[in-house]
Amino acid sequence: MRKKAASLYNKKNRIEWRSHEPSRLETFSDAVFAFAVTLIIVSLEVPKSFNELFETMKGTLSFAACFGALFQIWNQQNIFFRRYGLSDSATNTLNGALLFVVLLYAYPLKFLFSMLFNNNSFIVNGHAHEMINDAQIPTLMLIYGAGFTAINLLFYLMYVTAKKHSRDLKLTAVELYETQTVIYLNLTLTIIGVAAMLLAWLLPVGYSGLSGFTYMLIGAAYWIWYSYRGKKGREKFGPVTEPAS
Repeated sequence: MRKKAASLYNKKNRIEWRSHEPSRLETFSDAVFAFAVTLIIVSLEVPKSFNELFETMKGTLSFAACFGALFQIWNQQNIFFRRYGLSDSATNTLNGALLFVVLLYAYPLKFLFSMLFNNNSFIVNGHAHEMINDAQIPTLMLIYGAGFTAINLLFYLMYVTAKKHSRDLKLTAVELYETQTVIYLNLTLTIIGVAAMLLAWLLPVGYSGLSGFTYMLIGAAYWIWYSYRGKKGREKFGPVTEPAS
């Protein structure tokens, strides 16, 4: 699956693959991601009544959102190893830290999307209960900001490590340019996460949830940065070069 997913992403103008078969580290990573998906699954038990079935199906959207977020992280990690095939101690340590964060945030991620899709309520014995109150929202936003920041910081450090091995990997000028593009993007995303955390901390309790709108900058960051780097890349290397994400 790793190879197929990467092949759908890879293009002739992207960074050349240096790893074609999953390593033991990647196999272990797949097991960790699979366990994380198990943690966020809608239900591990077969519903015993229609009411239980209905409550289980209500969790489908939150499960889909969690699965999408985990898949995105998995795919980015997969592309990194397909591109560089590194197995040095620094890369292994950073990848281990990434897997730790993924597992750590499996349940908080499920809680977040359950809260959003279920209108901040859950049912117990037919009675609705509030999942979180206003006083707890700043802490919640700090928790998710820390997770978002950590993941993008780890990807940033992984690509920096790959750049340090550019001579051993025999990266071409185009590939170095592509690598640097992703380095700066992950740094930008890390800064967005830090900014969201600062707003969650500084805003009054009743308005701390507004810090979540900071993440809307992600789409703009992708578009602006890749447009700029794509233009610079075409000027420097010709029309075939486009920045890799």
